[in-house]
Amino acid sequence: MARSLLFSGLALLPLISAQQIGHTRNVNPKLLTQTCTKKHGCKTQGTYVVLDALSHPIDTKSGASCQNSTGRPDTSICPTVGACASHCALEGIDYAQHGVHAHGDELKLYQYLNINGTETSVSPRLYLLGADGKDYEQPALLNQEFTFTVDVSNLPCGMNGALYLSAMDRTGGRSTLNPAGAAYGTGYCDAQCPDNGWTNGVANLAHKGACCNEMDIWEANARSTQLTPHACNVTGLYQCTGADCGGDGVCDKSGCGINPYGEGDHSFYGYKDVVDTTQPFTVVTQFHTDNGKASGKLSQIKRLYVQHGKTIQEPSFTINGQTLNSITVSLPACEDSQRRLTVTNT
Repeated sequence: MARSLLFSGLALLPLISAQQIGHTRNVNPKLLTQTCTKKHGCKTQGTYVVLDALSHPIDTKSGASCQNSTGRPDTSICPTVGACASHCALEGIDYAQHGVHAHGDELKLYQYLNINGTETSVSPRLYLLGADGKDYEQPALLNQEFTFTVDVSNLPCGMNGALYLSAMDRTGGRSTLNPAGAAYGTGYCDAQCPDNGWTNGVANLAHKGACCNEMDIWEANARSTQLTPHACNVTGLYQCTGADCGGDGVCDKSGCGINPYGEGDHSFYGYKDVVDTTQPFTVVTQFHTDNGKASGKLSQIKRLYVQHGKTIQEPSFTINGQTLNSITVSLPACEDSQRRLTVTNT
């Protein structure tokens, strides 16, 4: 591959919020990443991470929450989009209190914290900001590879560590109604078209879904892992209603994935297996194109692992008589995504 983007980190799940900038200082942790080429080697970038806006308090000037008990805009404070933007402010956050610790190129995330004597699930979801700390980093991956090193030894069955890309607006939907933008974690969308309380940092009073292309590079714990692209036939964030939000709507919700354990190989990935999840390992995802250049169309997504200096290939599996070890248009599960990709190639 021509280039690689290295990102050391792991995301644990949950959703969204919005609006004016509050008075509590917001300090996003710095996380060093690298962009590499065969010709020039690796260049370190001083990027940042930001917690999803749902983790940030959104309050009125008097300190009252702008969200009701279900996490949606309180209509007594937010009867209209404009009123909500005028009355509500998005505050800064203490990252350590949300289980986030960044140091150099290492990112540690904690699912649970002891808060005031109670074991509490904090489940942080982070996004990567560029070197300016203002807008989201948006890597171009055609004819490139995305690489990160991960330790899932303490991530058991029943938990999901997720590292994925979604076609969010670079600014997080920054506008006059949402001056906070990406620096405060606004603008989330994915191929499941979630009906968030806020969309692009603006109160979602109409209950529209937030759809966009999604590439699940890493959904895993210590026992199993899956690589799944979810294609949509729209570009950027699309606010859906009705059938557009459903399983036959604008996005392939099921996705086009491969899972070694699910395909019957129960000794490839896990404790003391070929990929030994009791130890850290490097995950490499390659995005091959039909002409071997960044100008080409995506033709194959290939997964490799590196552990103890050894490169480990994804195991082969057979579906409908075809032997495969990567994601291509030949994979039967990819037919629905391929149909959508005839509209947009992202």
